[in-house]
Amino acid sequence: MTRGWLGGVFGGLVAAGGAMPTSALERVMLEDTVVVSDKLEQSRERLPASLSVIDATTLQSTPVQSLEQLVRRTPGFTFQPFGQSGTQLPVVRGLTSNATAFSNSLLMLVDGVPVLRGQGFDNDLVGVERVEILRGPQSALYGRNAEAGVLSVFTRQPDAADYARLDTTLGSRDKRTVSADLSTALIEGTLYGGLAGQWTRQDGYLDDDFAGGKADDRERQSGRLTLRWTPDEFTDATLRYSALKYRDEASQWGSRQGRDRAVNAGLAGRNHSSGDTWSLDLRRALSDTVELRSITARSVFDDRLRQDTDFQPRDLMHLARDYHFETLSQELRLSGEQGQSRWLLGLYTDREDHSLDYEQKLPMALTRTQADLGGNTAAVFGQWLQPLSEAWSLTLGGRYEYARAWIDPASNRNQSDSWQHFTPKVALQYALSEDAQVYLSYTQGMRAGGFNAFASNAGNPAYDPERVNSYEIGVKGLSVDQRLRYSAALYHMQVRDMQVQQLVQQGLVYITNAASATSTGLDLDLEYLLGERWTLTAALGLNRTRFERFSEGLNDYKDHRNPFAPDLTGHLGLRYDADGGWYVQGGLSAVGKIYLDAANRYQRPGYGLVDVSGGYRFGQYTVSAYVDNLMDKRYDAQGLLNGAVTVYSPPREVGVRLSFEL
Repeated sequence: MTRGWLGGVFGGLVAAGGAMPTSALERVMLEDTVVVSDKLEQSRERLPASLSVIDATTLQSTPVQSLEQLVRRTPGFTFQPFGQSGTQLPVVRGLTSNATAFSNSLLMLVDGVPVLRGQGFDNDLVGVERVEILRGPQSALYGRNAEAGVLSVFTRQPDAADYARLDTTLGSRDKRTVSADLSTALIEGTLYGGLAGQWTRQDGYLDDDFAGGKADDRERQSGRLTLRWTPDEFTDATLRYSALKYRDEASQWGSRQGRDRAVNAGLAGRNHSSGDTWSLDLRRALSDTVELRSITARSVFDDRLRQDTDFQPRDLMHLARDYHFETLSQELRLSGEQGQSRWLLGLYTDREDHSLDYEQKLPMALTRTQADLGGNTAAVFGQWLQPLSEAWSLTLGGRYEYARAWIDPASNRNQSDSWQHFTPKVALQYALSEDAQVYLSYTQGMRAGGFNAFASNAGNPAYDPERVNSYEIGVKGLSVDQRLRYSAALYHMQVRDMQVQQLVQQGLVYITNAASATSTGLDLDLEYLLGERWTLTAALGLNRTRFERFSEGLNDYKDHRNPFAPDLTGHLGLRYDADGGWYVQGGLSAVGKIYLDAANRYQRPGYGLVDVSGGYRFGQYTVSAYVDNLMDKRYDAQGLLNGAVTVYSPPREVGVRLSFEL
């Protein structure tokens, strides 16, 4: 039922935009997806935040095989150009991350297990049920490293029904990919097992003028084992183990002065990074309205890389990393209902133990940095959803967190520091109709503090947490005929104690809280069923992030753009499903220009990518073909590492895929 004249007018306008004949409405409608991005199950239309959801159908029918391809479909989200597998640094709403801070502006959760750093920020998307991307500060529920949002990956749970999906892909540059997702009941009604994994290999695209062939071949292996136990109707326990391994050659880097897409390096590059995670996810219904959930996890990631940086036949300059990251985490939360209200209480704790071994070779010296660092976190959090009337509702949340960090460098004394934070959340919602709402929210975000492991000459000083105050107003919902899903959010964020990275000289990185900034923008998301066969999707992110204060020596960077933050991101997709199982689809993704440094000297140009694919479904099989980057667009990042390195963009890729699903 529409709430008052405002809801009637708005609902009428939306319904008019999506009106179709009755017969079509009966056959084609958008589903009302249930999401859990705020740790409580509810309709995505009722969540008072900017949210994108990509389901398994989209992932399987579109050749989305990486997180980078996935985020092209969402507004206000990109990754920094890095050119090395296993390390991805997210950029959301203009907030960036520092690779040497070992923390992120955006938190990734895989089945509730946190990924806190850019190292290991990856997922093969095999056997994934859906991905939820929640934008805006979420530290009230998720704590540190959720200052810009949360990316949640949910894998498919094995159940009583047998399931099997097999995929094989052949593509450009001798690409070969095989993936599988299998599950079955091991003990009927009690124990279920699942197995998923992927192997992929592809030749590189950088000529090796020294050794011949290609310098940057890629190989990746991943797997996941799941055991689910349901001894009774009140208990659901899932044990998961996942592993990921890279066997890459050189990074996709080159010299700004050398031959295009070619290296002449006397030192062969390699990336042998790997990671694995154990987790136990336990749910227990204590009553009809109260549930207890526990998520226990141990995650390890080894970042092992060697890379030439002068691209000359002699080994004059290179870098090498041998990092070991280990995180133990435990979350307990209790959720329930009281009348029309819903509530959540939780405890979280983690411990991190890392070891760093970094080697930097320069023409006149070889330096080595060794340090152990880590810390622990303890937090209590809660949320209350309270209806105020038939149309109005209020969400209150908050988190108190204590964090301690320490460093034990080989060349300096041990140090430790600690911080305490309270991050609140307030959201007021008004229901325009049963499936549409407007909301106004205030939230705070926080990114963890730490120590400068690579500033031994300065005594490895600490830097404080980065803090964000965010104000957001949005509207979202479904049209009356359920053919149009829309979401729009306008936000303004104030960033204080901003963690900025200063590259004093090659190999010496220094992070301080030397800046403040503002981020203002608009997120738009839309899905529209044009008819019985056509589907239109669109996303637009507009953002303006500028330094209010940032001085570096004699340089004043006030009003400069935050590095790696584009002013525009966008996606437009169109799909046609024909009779007989045929389909064809295309998408245009756009990203605006970014700068690679605070001085705004080096940049990657803005670009647009056209991806097309089509296929034919017959029985349990699907044969499809795709072209990524149809126009072979170049968007190299020229000037990473203070101007020393070009990160090359991938060329056009053509491929075919055969899928079988039981």
